[in-house]
Amino acid sequence: MGASLSNLTEGGANGSSNGPSLGDIPESCVACVFLYLTPPEICNLARLNRAFRGAASSDAVWESKLPPNYQDLLELLPPERYQNLSKKDIFALLSRPVPFDEGNKEVWVDRVSGMVCMSISAKAMAITGIDDRRYWNWVPTEESRFHVVAYLQQIWWFEVDGVVKFPLPPGIYTLTFRLHLGKFSKRLGRRVCSFEHTHGWDIKPVRFQLSTSNGQQALCECCLDETEQDEANGNHKRGYWIEYKVGEFIVSGSEPVTEVRFSMKQIDCTHSKGGLCVDSVFIIPSDLRERKRQALKWP
Repeated sequence: MGASLSNLTEGGANGSSNGPSLGDIPESCVACVFLYLTPPEICNLARLNRAFRGAASSDAVWESKLPPNYQDLLELLPPERYQNLSKKDIFALLSRPVPFDEGNKEVWVDRVSGMVCMSISAKAMAITGIDDRRYWNWVPTEESRFHVVAYLQQIWWFEVDGVVKFPLPPGIYTLTFRLHLGKFSKRLGRRVCSFEHTHGWDIKPVRFQLSTSNGQQALCECCLDETEQDEANGNHKRGYWIEYKVGEFIVSGSEPVTEVRFSMKQIDCTHSKGGLCVDSVFIIPSDLRERKRQALKWP
């Protein structure tokens, strides 16, 4: 059935060449194949031999993995961070979060797909009553990528608004709020949750909305604390971080830049509500989000 794997690698297993090997493939041909592979696959194959290592460092290969607007991401960094870097090193740099807006927003390139993702901290949002410690507190935590979340003790008028303007590449994006019912902490090295202030989220739904500068809109409503129904269905919202999907929007081009406004509200003043952590908003390419959801379901 042909040569064994050891004979296909560079020089064979014993250091001598007894036939054709992967090392005989021209580097340019290997680079053409790499154009159809993901960055992790390329990095794994780079270990095989010299030709594969050379192709895996090609600027042409990594240029194809970078998003079309990667220069916009680089402009958020000091020039000395990326000047004279190869395209491979630029990809590695941008696959880590790039902060902007005083560190309250982050953008990064997904390591597998090369798609652009974004996260917006609660610190970058307008939250009704946030400066009054009777209602809200900022809680430091390692469970947030921004290392702090807004914790609501009790309020009657609940309203959170945000806006972002950034030249995202063309595509379909999903916007979600990351929320947590209950206040969490560590005790004797274990994570514990307190639901002392958690109330009011099962009476009326929260309204989530998004709108874009080119007229797109999405709206949905959801009760955050349907305790009996959730337990009957095997779902548990209390004590867990949940991403609530607001909707999708389409970016057709980077010019003009799409502005996205988003909000979550529960302003029915007939009852109070509390015991909620607001962490961040995520803007993720819809294909990528669905791919990761399916991966989590894989047995």
